[in-house]
Amino acid sequence: MTLSVWSRWALRAFMAVGLTFIYVPLLLVLVNSFNGDRTFAWPPHDWTTRWWSAAWDNSGARDALLTSVKAGLGATAIALILGTMVAFAVQRFKFFGRDTVSLLIVLPIALPGIVTGIALDSAWRSVIAPLGLGKGLFSVIVGHATFCVVTVYNNVLARLRRSGVNFEEASSDLGASSFQTFCYITFPLMRSALLAGGLLAFALSFDEIIVTTFTAGPGITTLPIWIFNNLFRPNQAPVVNVVAAALIVLSVIPVWLAQRLAGPEAGASRT
Repeated sequence: MTLSVWSRWALRAFMAVGLTFIYVPLLLVLVNSFNGDRTFAWPPHDWTTRWWSAAWDNSGARDALLTSVKAGLGATAIALILGTMVAFAVQRFKFFGRDTVSLLIVLPIALPGIVTGIALDSAWRSVIAPLGLGKGLFSVIVGHATFCVVTVYNNVLARLRRSGVNFEEASSDLGASSFQTFCYITFPLMRSALLAGGLLAFALSFDEIIVTTFTAGPGITTLPIWIFNNLFRPNQAPVVNVVAAALIVLSVIPVWLAQRLAGPEAGASRT
């Protein structure tokens, strides 16, 4: 399709407005993390790094960061296993209900987080809790894994569709066993897709707050929850701003790496 000069300029203008609307508030958070004024007077008159030191010395923020990392790694591990297995089943085998399975796997990322949180809370109270397993870090990991699976599934499925089965069939024709074919052919072909899906899954888990609110047990505080709980405390405002800035950076890095590794395949995101 060929666009006129005015149409191209209009599209560029709309794109610039959209990017400005999205990223200027994030840049303000980063700038305010170095603002020497505790009230964040604008424009900043003094610049300081003392809020970063205060944030690092805050034990609550450090504990919350560790909890978020644990939850992210656990959810990513579950997502890698389940997402890869389902992607192989959907792509390599024909069975009744295959399209339905694919829809059910992708559906959690399209549902509002509060719906997922309420559903998980109800399921945990009525099914899991009577078995003696209360809410804690494990329940947070399970809750995050429900939508992290989608990112791995989408990346692996796209890679399997693109690579086909020609190389695997050639490996089998040359006498390789199924295990050898997987190790030397299948896994190397999908390795970058797995890494990209895992990075995206970790990023989604790391900054999740709604599902975490419904699944976290007593004493379990992730970094986003810590930010929300301290957001309206005047004495904590500068520290919260620094933690939010660090969270932006920590969320952008895995997404950027995933995009570099898998290109358009890594474009899934939680809505």
